Amino acid sequence: MKATFRHGHFRKTSYAGGNVNSAGENSSSGASKALTGPEREFLLQLARESLEGFFKRTSPSISVAGYPTLGTKRGCFVTLLRRGALRGCVGNVVPRLPLSLAVIENARSAAFNDSRFPPLEFCELSEIAIEISILTNPMTLSGNSAGELLGQIRPRLDGVLLEFAGRVSTYLPQVWEKLPGPVDFMNSLAQKAGLPADSWQDPAAVISVYQAESFSE
Repeated sequence: MKATFRHGHFRKTSYAGGNVNSAGENSSSGASKALTGPEREFLLQLARESLEGFFKRTSPSISVAGYPTLGTKRGCFVTLLRRGALRGCVGNVVPRLPLSLAVIENARSAAFNDSRFPPLEFCELSEIAIEISILTNPMTLSGNSAGELLGQIRPRLDGVLLEFAGRVSTYLPQVWEKLPGPVDFMNSLAQKAGLPADSWQDPAAVISVYQAESFSE
């Protein structure tokens, strides 16, 4: 399955789902080792250079050789903020690229391919702040009722991926800051996919959860 997700944003570290680049099969969720401070700084610099390089027609000049962990395939989102307001956000929930390459691709997609915004202009670069969210592999939930499903979702900790009737949407964990009620959270997630609010309760709906490690400039 391949889908493209873009994320809305309520404020800093607050997202509203839309589309995400995701490919591959769901894999079991597992704890992933947190990135080190230098690895975080490297990825932020990589995202910054990828945006600058678009205008200069150059590739990022920094090398990933010293960061072997960043060659692991991970899901990630890159969010661009301009003066605190969303300027673009694109990512992939299911891992499909080495993390360093995923950051480069998602940074440029957030800047130039988020259909909610015009392409980023060079004059805006100095006002752009970059935020990156690194995701664990999604884990599909199972339950015989809406209550059982909700009981497996941890507010403020889990991001949620909804797949139903050929539509896909996701909310990163930070959205719980804006929608703290589990039912409201899931209803909004379904509506973001263009579905009826209660469609997540349909037995045919596939609901997965994941966690995110987020950091910003």
